[in-house]
Amino acid sequence: MAVTRSRYRTATGAGTLVAFLLVLIFGSPWYVDWVQSGNRGLFLETLAWPAWSFDTDASVRDLLAADLKAILVVVFTALFITQLASARGTVSAILTGWAAYLFAAALAALVTAFILANASVASAVVAATGGAGYGLIVGWIVGLASMAARRP
Repeated sequence: MAVTRSRYRTATGAGTLVAFLLVLIFGSPWYVDWVQSGNRGLFLETLAWPAWSFDTDASVRDLLAADLKAILVVVFTALFITQLASARGTVSAILTGWAAYLFAAALAALVTAFILANASVASAVVAATGGAGYGLIVGWIVGLASMAARRP
């Protein structure tokens, strides 16, 4: 029996791929430095939120928290889209991918906030609201990708 592979992406695969590319490209040190060098506007500055780096001047805790946050955004996006991918219809598919990215960013920020020095519940909640804001402004891109893909 031959195994055939579909040439179509699933909603989970497409959404996770787009989330990975968003974090990889726009969270890179080069993009973050470019955004911080001038006033680039709300959208371009928000794209740089899950910034990852290999900066040797940062403390190990801060470096670990930043890199883990970027990884967890992608992992949580895959998990949430998998759980929510049964939505049918154009609008529901966009909203499902968007919501999955919003929740993934908020949860990743909440979890990694406890790695930082002087961590507290209040600082974790503030970090989660930053992640939710990022997901709200950027998540529609993941929503469009999951809508364009075939449902699992």
